[in-house]
Amino acid sequence: MSWRAARLVAHRTETPTARTLVLEVPGWPAHLPGQHVDIRLTAPDGYQAARSYSLAAPADGDRIEVSVQRVSDGEVSPFLVDAYREGDPVEVRGPIGGWFVWRPQQTEPVLLVAGGSGVVPLMAMIRGRRAAGSRAPFRLIYSVRTPEDAFYTDELRRRVRDDAGLDVAYVYTRQAPEGWRGEPHRLGLADVNTHGWPPELEPLVYVCGPTAFVETVSDLLVGLGHPARRVRTERFGPTG
Repeated sequence: MSWRAARLVAHRTETPTARTLVLEVPGWPAHLPGQHVDIRLTAPDGYQAARSYSLAAPADGDRIEVSVQRVSDGEVSPFLVDAYREGDPVEVRGPIGGWFVWRPQQTEPVLLVAGGSGVVPLMAMIRGRRAAGSRAPFRLIYSVRTPEDAFYTDELRRRVRDDAGLDVAYVYTRQAPEGWRGEPHRLGLADVNTHGWPPELEPLVYVCGPTAFVETVSDLLVGLGHPARRVRTERFGPTG
């Protein structure tokens, strides 16, 4: 798989430490929701560094979107979040991945479970569902530390209002918004029972987030009776 030249054509802030980048990649071959790309930077002295980022939206011609969370001691993410400017070049390789994907022809219920920036590929699925006119019922359980850490807040609110069959539930682990019922807590059995699909409906489940989060949620789901083969996972570590 070869590297392709790309440039930044637009961007928007998602949280105080994350932003979405819209890249123009001539000759982009299209992709499926859930896939990711590698982005490579080259310094003036020739030093190169590359990192993988999930695609945040369905294919749109030669344009792709990625949402990047800054890792304070990372090599790539601080530049992409704080210093990358419109018109600047990078290189992109992809799309990558064929297991952690949602296809428009799927009709079964879908449960999405995200931890922090793990919501990015799941948002691509939510957007892809709308773009395809799919009626597959979707539920998203989104665990974040505080309301300020949540990606796509306004858009998710609009989509719950406008996209029939989509439900979104938040779990706050450190600070909940004013007026929120309940106390901050880690996502647990009660959350999955309340906001997920029962195993009898045989939903397809996608879980994305830090490794410990993904392992915990996967164990909860299997313990509730969801077949392991129906639980697809994507995890990430601290490299940035």
